[in-house]
Amino acid sequence: MENTMFVAETEFNEEWTDEGAEIFFDRLKTIMREQEIKITFTKKDGTERVMRCTLDPNKLPVHETNTDNPIDFPETKRRVSTETMAVFDLDVQGWRSFTKKSVKCVDFTTN
Repeated sequence: MENTMFVAETEFNEEWTDEGAEIFFDRLKTIMREQEIKITFTKKDGTERVMRCTLDPNKLPVHETNTDNPIDFPETKRRVSTETMAVFDLDVQGWRSFTKKSVKCVDFTTN
C-alpha cells in the first residue's frame, strides 16, 4: 500500500454517518489482515494512545494444543460489538480494543 495516513479532524459521531463509519472500519479490517498499522485514539481515561496493531494471521499468536479433541477448542459466545474493534497489539503481544469513535489518526506507513 502507498504511504497513506488518515486523520480524523472531527469526532466520527459528529461528521460520519453510521454507514460511512461502518464502511471505513470494514475496509480497515481488510487492510489489517494484510499489514500492520498505527492507530491513534483516545482512551476511556482521556489519554491519547498510539498502537501498532494488525489482524494479519501470520502475526497473530497460534493456539497450540497437543490433542485434536474438540473440547480443547471451546466455542465462545461473545457479543459482537459494533462500537469497538479488537486488534492484536504488536508491541505488547496481546489483544486490545478501542472505541471506533475515539480514533484520531490511522497511519498505514508502518511497513
